[in-house]
Amino acid sequence: MSSGVSAKKGETGKRSNILLSILAIAVLIGVAFASGQYYFGSFTESAGSSGATTTTGEVGATIGGPFKLIDQHGNVVTDVDFRGKYMLVFFGYTFCPDVCPTGLARNSEALELLGEKGDNIVPIFISVDPERDTVELLKNFADFFHPRLVALTGEKDMITEVAKAYRVYYAKVVEPDNKDDEMYLIDHSAITYLMGPDGKYIRHFGHNLSAERMAELLRESL
Repeated sequence: MSSGVSAKKGETGKRSNILLSILAIAVLIGVAFASGQYYFGSFTESAGSSGATTTTGEVGATIGGPFKLIDQHGNVVTDVDFRGKYMLVFFGYTFCPDVCPTGLARNSEALELLGEKGDNIVPIFISVDPERDTVELLKNFADFFHPRLVALTGEKDMITEVAKAYRVYYAKVVEPDNKDDEMYLIDHSAITYLMGPDGKYIRHFGHNLSAERMAELLRESL
């Protein structure tokens, strides 16, 4: 009898430890997420009946700003170089396994659907992985998605500054047992921004928006 009771107590203790571990992990994830949202700003997206993406509060008024980066051809590029044209800005990295390829492919398709009306829009990809995303890598990457895609990288502090200006969250994710410094993922927000010919924010598009709907919203904004 006593051995049976001890066994049940042992099982209960194990279950309690497992639950405590799960709760601890959940708390840590929540704190990390909240910290990232607090530092970079947060968006509230709503599809509504129109399917348009919007921002709430004062975040929209402060999205974007000046930058000085390096493109896939090794040229210094600033935000001023795009004055008079719309910028369709997406942040990511070339080693991204799914979100970046999907997002860039969607953006390219939306531009194609616009036809000549989209000629005044410059698709821009800004890498949040300057350690690995060299100029050579960016060139091959950009050529794969769109002939007009401008891929940008730069020094770490330059990327940090432009990401902060656009309220983009990103963080390196390294597995505890990983012994290869080159093998890591980057957790990052997947929002595409439309900036006007004056360089100011117009609207943003969520990752799950279809190319067709995105093209409709872009057409409304031009």
